[in-house]
Amino acid sequence: MKGNFAGPPILKDEVRTAIWKMKNGKATGPDNIAAEQIKALDEFGINKITELLDEIYETGEIPKEMLKSIFIALPKKDGATEFELHRTISLMSQVTKIFLRVVMMRVRNKIRPEIGDTQCGFAEGKGTTNAVYMLRMIIERALETQKVIYEVRFINKLPYSIK
Repeated sequence: MKGNFAGPPILKDEVRTAIWKMKNGKATGPDNIAAEQIKALDEFGINKITELLDEIYETGEIPKEMLKSIFIALPKKDGATEFELHRTISLMSQVTKIFLRVVMMRVRNKIRPEIGDTQCGFAEGKGTTNAVYMLRMIIERALETQKVIYEVRFINKLPYSIK
């Protein structure tokens, strides 16, 4: 990954926020560092992580150690033997998680003003429950007044094939 991301340097406050949001008690990645250990860092440790992440952000060059992950297939049901009946999780280093969260927070802050009030799904703090309720109300009113309404279909799952 090469690039000039044309963004401001990564700030200690961004790193602190990302660390604060880390969940305790989770499995460690290939570096064997737990979230609790990162949370226990003093100011010197926070500064070092911030410097490393800022260098990565500026150069676009991620150290190979940070790109390593451990992939684990977890069965969706007890006794599952087929591949399709498993879901895969990826255990990555805590520093990688911090970097990804900082970038994600920046992207969210950038796109949040662009998301309209009518966007219901896939937006933090919003769901489709209210939208479905409003749609039902529109349909009921249309039926009562015998007005033409448009059919709306929700697609939960699209078929796909791997070639």
